[in-house]
Amino acid sequence: MGLLLIYEEYFIKQQKDAFTRASLNEIAEKLVIDDPNKVTWTPLSVLFKPHHNAITGNYDINVLMAALEGKGKSVIWHDRRNGASLINLDASEDTLMGIVLNLSVRKYGGLWKSRHWVTLKRIDGIWYNLDSDLEAPETFKDNEEVREFLDYMIGHGGEVLLVMNDKQ
Repeated sequence: MGLLLIYEEYFIKQQKDAFTRASLNEIAEKLVIDDPNKVTWTPLSVLFKPHHNAITGNYDINVLMAALEGKGKSVIWHDRRNGASLINLDASEDTLMGIVLNLSVRKYGGLWKSRHWVTLKRIDGIWYNLDSDLEAPETFKDNEEVREFLDYMIGHGGEVLLVMNDKQ
């Protein structure tokens, strides 16, 4: 549900219900139908779908990308070998909408390993960490602090995606 919270509350300019569970499920189902290598259905397919985990409620990157592209955005994978130094954090807010991180997390004393989505967004020149696990958004003091945060996350296995307003 964390990804849905990010979509609804922060990422698409505060548009209420920009993405609902139903619309994300529809995208996930369409991705399965359109997949030329789709797996044959089994009774476990009800819970373990290729693009949506019914137990955790999580969606994969393909759903994220399709949903954002449906809103006129493009998603660019950042080459982690370059670190954060090549990300233009000063790009116009009309161009760089935000940054999405996909992080490896361990929960329940390390027994549960999964991935977690985190969004960074610049609003009126200030970068915010909009992680749904935080009590409230946290601000970064400057671009250098954002780069340090990104480099730390990349160094710990995080994937960085740049969300652009104009399709590239």
